[in-house]
Amino acid sequence: MAQNKRLLVRIVDDDPAARDSLAFMLEEEGFDCAAYPSAEDFLKGDSPSVPGCAILDVRMGEMSGLMLQQEMIRRGITLPIVFLSAHGDIDMAVDTMRSGAVAFLRKGSDRTRLLDAIWSAIERAEGAEPEDAAREVARWQTLTDREREVAERIAAGLLNREIAAELGISPKTVQVYRGEVSRKLDVRGAVGVTRAVRRIEKILAGK
Repeated sequence: MAQNKRLLVRIVDDDPAARDSLAFMLEEEGFDCAAYPSAEDFLKGDSPSVPGCAILDVRMGEMSGLMLQQEMIRRGITLPIVFLSAHGDIDMAVDTMRSGAVAFLRKGSDRTRLLDAIWSAIERAEGAEPEDAAREVARWQTLTDREREVAERIAAGLLNREIAAELGISPKTVQVYRGEVSRKLDVRGAVGVTRAVRRIEKILAGK
């Protein structure tokens, strides 16, 4: 899969405040999001051909998140799923994971844990073909050592000023490097760079 192919994070939650808050947070991180107020709206309105993942609330209206997971399986919708719930228990979590969910988190889980789960879901969705992997490695090899250092720190979630402090350069210089990294890797923004770095780490580790 090419690095610049759009990925979409679907949020399915009947709580407007929780849904909007999560969408805002993910868009701040650079993700493209689509929010649905019910499982039925998701099934009617989503395009499964657009790669990405789905974040499902467990308890919703007529069709719960658990029921939606089973309906997605029945329809052959293979989007990786992250469950969020204020009501989950261990048995419920085990059942969803056995059915293929990537993670089962309580609502209110810290930002880092949630983002890690979403990245795991996205990585499961990507599954690059050999020719894509070869292109990604070739792009990575065009980066200078300094550009790689910047890219790795972007992927670690550091801000420009934090990268600048670690590398002993100015934030403006970091911004220049960010532009070069994005151009050479053919990606956009921190999300694109993070995806590229994570893919390269897996490829070079032989995973």
